[in-house]
Amino acid sequence: MSAEQHIPVLLHEAIDALVSKPDGHYADGTFGRGGHSRALVARLNEQGRLLALDKDPTAIAVGQRLLGNDPRVTFRQGSFANLDQWILDWEEGSGLDGVLLDLGVSSPQLDDPERGFSFREDGPLDMRMDPTQGVSAAEWLQQASEREISRVIWEFGEERHARRIARKIVTVRAHTPVERTSQLAGLVEELLGRPERKHPATRCFQAIRIFINNEMADLAQGLETTIKQLRPGGRLVAISFHSLEDRLVKRTLREAARPGRVRRDLPVVPGQEPTLRLLGKAIRPSEQEVSANPRARSAVMRVAEKLG
Repeated sequence: MSAEQHIPVLLHEAIDALVSKPDGHYADGTFGRGGHSRALVARLNEQGRLLALDKDPTAIAVGQRLLGNDPRVTFRQGSFANLDQWILDWEEGSGLDGVLLDLGVSSPQLDDPERGFSFREDGPLDMRMDPTQGVSAAEWLQQASEREISRVIWEFGEERHARRIARKIVTVRAHTPVERTSQLAGLVEELLGRPERKHPATRCFQAIRIFINNEMADLAQGLETTIKQLRPGGRLVAISFHSLEDRLVKRTLREAARPGRVRRDLPVVPGQEPTLRLLGKAIRPSEQEVSANPRARSAVMRVAEKLG
């Protein structure tokens, strides 16, 4: 698979659940390489509109080449966490009929060694969705405390060896900066050994990537903002690829669908109506899809509809 290719996961299921009005206004909060967006636009008539967002400037550049000439599509580089601001800057800002969040990292990002997301090939330890903003993973690992590194690896990777890995990183960086993906993967493998199935650095890489890109905080804010911005009858479709994401999506949607409470941290309000209606159970890829695209195997899709 080349750096420009990406197989969208749960494509037909997501678009079928999302698009209820061909003249509606929709947002793809994670454009990636446009697989979902192109299928979505194919369902729209001349009055339909799509706002395509992505943190990654490369994704936006690809989107401009693919759909830049379509007057129904508007591109913005940035996070879906700020969806309310993007909507104000787009059309009349009157709300949305559907929002798609295909979470995590795209295949082109994983497959490009220069982006530093994967340990499969050696590359600079960057991991930023937007390489022009913030600090790289290498810069953070060089200056973060052992306690902070341990916290991140445990909290965002659920790695039970987080303390040992953090201690090893701090020991190594004292004489050699950890600047390459092969270095980080190698020191984790040296510490934990190499099992047959999953590389021992998998959770560590996931955790650092999530932290560097503020993914969980963005997701929490993005879900809350999306629920507010949906019109009555509008759909939220979220596709998660690891348990942390899915737990947050599941909890947020359930609480918004529960009468008397919008969020867990707010008091119960007697008589308050729920904000969302959950549509069906979690949807997972078929065996055929996983066989054709192994990266789909961990995907979980959840759908909710805004109540009037």
